Amino acid sequence: MEQWAAIRRQVLVEGVSKRQVLRETGMHWRTLEKILSHSEPPGYQFRQPRRKPKLGPFLPRIRQILKADKAMPRKQRHTAKRIFERLRDEGYTGGYTQVKAAVRAIKERSREVFVPLAHRRGEAQVDFGYALAKVGGVLRKVVVFVLALPHSDALFVQVFERLCLEAFWEGHRRAFAWLGGVPCRLTYDNESILVSKVLGGRERKLTDGFLKFQSHYLFAEHFCRVGRPNEKGVVEGTVKYARLSFLVPVPQVVDLEELNAELVARCTDELGRTLRGKGATKATLLEEDRAAFLPVPPAVFDGCRRESTTASSLSLVRFDTNDYSVPVRYDHHPVLAKGYVDRVEVCFEGKRIATHERLWGKEGVSFEPVHYLALLEHKPGALDHARPLEGWELPECFAVLRRRIEAAEEREGEGTREYIQVLRLLEEHPLRALRRAVEKALRAGALTRDAIAQWLLPREDWRATAFRLDGREHLRHVRVAQTDVAAYAALLALGGAR
Repeated sequence: MEQWAAIRRQVLVEGVSKRQVLRETGMHWRTLEKILSHSEPPGYQFRQPRRKPKLGPFLPRIRQILKADKAMPRKQRHTAKRIFERLRDEGYTGGYTQVKAAVRAIKERSREVFVPLAHRRGEAQVDFGYALAKVGGVLRKVVVFVLALPHSDALFVQVFERLCLEAFWEGHRRAFAWLGGVPCRLTYDNESILVSKVLGGRERKLTDGFLKFQSHYLFAEHFCRVGRPNEKGVVEGTVKYARLSFLVPVPQVVDLEELNAELVARCTDELGRTLRGKGATKATLLEEDRAAFLPVPPAVFDGCRRESTTASSLSLVRFDTNDYSVPVRYDHHPVLAKGYVDRVEVCFEGKRIATHERLWGKEGVSFEPVHYLALLEHKPGALDHARPLEGWELPECFAVLRRRIEAAEEREGEGTREYIQVLRLLEEHPLRALRRAVEKALRAGALTRDAIAQWLLPREDWRATAFRLDGREHLRHVRVAQTDVAAYAALLALGGAR
């Protein structure tokens, strides 16, 4: 470049003749003309592509192989080495390097080019991803729900046990509550929980679960074409951003609700950021999104999956491969199981009869010991061997009460039955209240179910049991004589004499 600039200055500024420059430098006159015509070396350019006598006839064959690969799984597509081997078997005599360069060039030219899209206010995109989390000391995979607003770049993230309709419903419900409104249009992938059949083009047969949810919130839906996740490219990138920003390092939490609370706080903090190319913070742009939102319906969406079933002879109801107990009086009865992301409720004739924390494994059993006490009252001998009562931890005062009741009862099994009747008070009263009543009963020496029940009644209820003369004025003139205890003793003596 230094010589190039010096020659141009000599000829064009100082007036040195071209002949003199050619004589002094020994360069060709065409080279000098190129120097004087260009301020910098233009580089070497072919007038026509270089001929490839060995590879040229096989270029159409390479394109054919790569085109056929697009319909194959990514892990079973041709590498450049495999293409070279096939071409060699078909008569190619050149080297591998030429084939590798040709494959790279063809792939680069065939890459799809995308049009930048404008994002209207009030529209959102939804996607699911996966991440690891250490929950309760156990490292396991969780589902990451992400809702992104392309206009404001606001995002909402939650994690769930599994990708299912219940998680889909609950993720949206929490997102809408956090956003303060419902996006007017939501874009999705063709997940099986949402789309039961792709009819071609943009036509979809939607699942009843999705239609029920859409009917409640009234938003417009948009589904990407099959194999075209770039149509919701904003949330695709947001899932990766959320995983790297919010879930690295791997979070260690007691339960998922603790992690979800942290994620909501992180999403709120994100609103203070201003992204490149945006003229305001996410919070400011989110207000523009909210102006185009639909209002959140006043009625709460009941995001549960319902299954009609029958309670078994073991007083168990099966839902999603797991069993949940119900009170024994409902065995062999038709019931309705309602599954939420955090619990399972069992209903009979519109009344909720049992609630359990939801199990996400397979073939598990959730027992509520109180459900089986009515049956154990008739079979007291099974109290110490009942599976539903295994691991049931009661305060120490209950064990003391049982020992005293059984010691005071002469008939075998009656003391245990009386103790079970005390436990049945848990059907209507919380354990904390019953514990206090049992402690008072032990101090007073009142070791029966009815005596303990008295301490569970509020004081105002006790007053309500007193006899009042209001409305019974005629009884005011009745006088009841004081009881003579000596007369009662005389009767006892008379009975003994007989």
